[in-house]
Amino acid sequence: MEPLNFALFSLLNGPAAPSPFVLSAALLFGEWLIWLLPAAAVIAWLRSGEATRGPLLAATAAVLTGLCLNQLIGLGWQHPRPFMLHLGHTFISHVADSSFPSDHLTVIWCAACSLLLQRPTRVAGTVIAVLGIAAAWGRIYLGVHFPLDMLGAALVAMYSAAIVSHLPTRATLATLHCTTRLHRAVFAPFIERGWVHD
Repeated sequence: MEPLNFALFSLLNGPAAPSPFVLSAALLFGEWLIWLLPAAAVIAWLRSGEATRGPLLAATAAVLTGLCLNQLIGLGWQHPRPFMLHLGHTFISHVADSSFPSDHLTVIWCAACSLLLQRPTRVAGTVIAVLGIAAAWGRIYLGVHFPLDMLGAALVAMYSAAIVSHLPTRATLATLHCTTRLHRAVFAPFIERGWVHD
């Protein structure tokens, strides 16, 4: 698999003198897109009801599960990043840790997979999944990941979302009830003014 991995990386990695526009797009998708997820989740939580908050909690749990699985995989199998093997071109600084699976893509696709499993949030899940493809390209273009790192992230994401979706209904409803009570206590003044949804 490694020859194929390296060959695909060489096709997708940026050239020595990349187009400023393409490099900016890679930075946008590969570096900054991930920060939009928590911001969008907070806004969605504040402006929606329990029909959306339940899936948001599930997506958060899936992300945390995925990141924990990534840590376990990294402990069991260390795979060097492209720049550690002196392959291709690297356009951002990154710690020299294991590349497999991609944490960036695990976060994005865990959220996407989890939201896709819930009817009220399938459109959002689809949008995030498509943006995840762009983020995967960006991470490879920037030289910090291999294509198989993205495949690993996709598998971890699907598995994590499936684990969370099979949690006992009683536990998920209890978690939603507790977080809703906390939400109402913290944001009571803003709920009264209509700025935040109850």
